[in-house]
Amino acid sequence: MHYRSREVVQVRSAYDCDVLVIGGGIVGLSTAYAVTRAAPGTRVTVLEKEQGPARHQTGRNSGVIHSGVYYRPGSLKARYAVRGAAEMVKFCAEYDIPHAVTGKLIVATEKAELPRLHALVQRGRENGIPVRELGPAQIIEAEPEVHGLAAIHVGTTGVCDYGAVARQLGEASGADIRYGADVVRIDRRPDLGAAVRTADGTIVRGRVLVNCAGLHCDETARLAGDDPEMRIVPFRGEYFTLARPELVRGLVYPVPDPAFPFLGVHLTRGIDGSVHVGPNAVPALAREGYGWGVVRPRELGATLSWPGSWRIARRHWRYGAGELRRSVSKAAFTEAVRRLLPAVTPDDLLPAAAGVRAQAVLRDGTLVDDFLIKEGPRTVHVLNAPSPAATASLPIGREVARRALAALAAS
Repeated sequence: MHYRSREVVQVRSAYDCDVLVIGGGIVGLSTAYAVTRAAPGTRVTVLEKEQGPARHQTGRNSGVIHSGVYYRPGSLKARYAVRGAAEMVKFCAEYDIPHAVTGKLIVATEKAELPRLHALVQRGRENGIPVRELGPAQIIEAEPEVHGLAAIHVGTTGVCDYGAVARQLGEASGADIRYGADVVRIDRRPDLGAAVRTADGTIVRGRVLVNCAGLHCDETARLAGDDPEMRIVPFRGEYFTLARPELVRGLVYPVPDPAFPFLGVHLTRGIDGSVHVGPNAVPALAREGYGWGVVRPRELGATLSWPGSWRIARRHWRYGAGELRRSVSKAAFTEAVRRLLPAVTPDDLLPAAAGVRAQAVLRDGTLVDDFLIKEGPRTVHVLNAPSPAATASLPIGREVARRALAALAAS
């Protein structure tokens, strides 16, 4: 796929769109929405390889609208989650999308967790989030079946249907959204734009390219000719549904380990009234490896050949061993849940759909902690946007749109 010199004048007038977005998850669709809101008349095309929106990270999470209490003050995650939570509630209300602001408890079950819980109180206040401290009696008052030494209540946390949000963003954007469009080649020219070929041979030309490919964002960046200087290492999160949802009134979380971007096994009453339990975090054997039986040798080989993967394994093998144990042993998973919810039994845990987190890892084994957005010639790459990206999707979309429109203006 290439531009021939004698065709340059024709190509300049033959763009299919101004902004070409790869990826129809919530970030890609929010970007399309933001572009057309900021610059009406801008032509946007979204290419999504699945037959509908939000089929991966967006549609396979527990639907939590995160408050931003966990994230480093001043980071993109902190700023965008706090702002995005309020905007997400407003967006859901405007478009009549099911949602609820329930608040959540973060519960310390051991003395060793109390300093970390107190640090979360301070971090929440630094991020401008209302946080209330609770003792054991107040925990039981809020969640009668939950036991703990201390807890904090975060009032701005909620739940919604992110699949419905993504669909609405796509519809409201007015973009040309093409499903079943799997991108296999990209010819990006700084003086022309990008021509993208899909698996069925269709070629789509855009003046500016936006990479919101989620689990495949690093591969997409390399297709465009850019070195992302990271790799996506996929981690599967396995969930159960609680057979006795009456055991949990709202959202209950453990105190997270600050060394990891994962929040630990938690309890989430969704917008439909069911209670999700999980997730754990285990290496996936494919980018879309939603079970141990899904193995893609090329993708697994790419993960294993990345030096950062081995450095993570060496550094955090004890943590990883515990996660693997909970993956293969329902009794071990139940034991983890019982720390928060002593009444739960193995029979209470019914298997539910798993998700895969697209975690960016640097060569030295560092897990990228913040959202990561980079630019190339006429290109914007979203390279790390796991949770809380759904919560923060409206601010993320505006930032990506701002960069794309600046590239468009400069072209």
